[in-house]
Amino acid sequence: MRLFALLLSCLLCATALANAAKPLADDPAVEQRLNIIAEEMRCLVCQNESLAGSRADLALDLRRELRELIRQGKTDAEIRTFMVDRYGDFVLYRPPVKPSTWLLWAGPFVLVIGGIIGLLLFVRRRAKAVTPVALSAADARRVDELLKGESK
Repeated sequence: MRLFALLLSCLLCATALANAAKPLADDPAVEQRLNIIAEEMRCLVCQNESLAGSRADLALDLRRELRELIRQGKTDAEIRTFMVDRYGDFVLYRPPVKPSTWLLWAGPFVLVIGGIIGLLLFVRRRAKAVTPVALSAADARRVDELLKGESK
């Protein structure tokens, strides 16, 4: 019972000493705008995670930099332009459609269409390669006997 009381008091002391999480920005509007912008950008380290959700050191630095740009009064378009100028279109989850990204946008469709065409050609060639085998009268009787034996 004493051990239980000791553990309970340690637990209560630990929760009393815990600090509340500090807000990342003094202005909640800045933080909300940062989250909206950061959700549209890719973490350069993780690559499959948004800048808002990543815990990589570079992502933390980029969010700090975005926060500073927001405080300076930059528009969302200016912030995106700054990030693209610095890191390229790769930083955006939805890069713009332009000649350098045509393959990125059209590539999946080209691959699917190419796969369907390849499959159709394979099936047509395979159908031509297989020749039907004619059964002799003896073979036909044997098949009939086997089928009659299975139906019983």
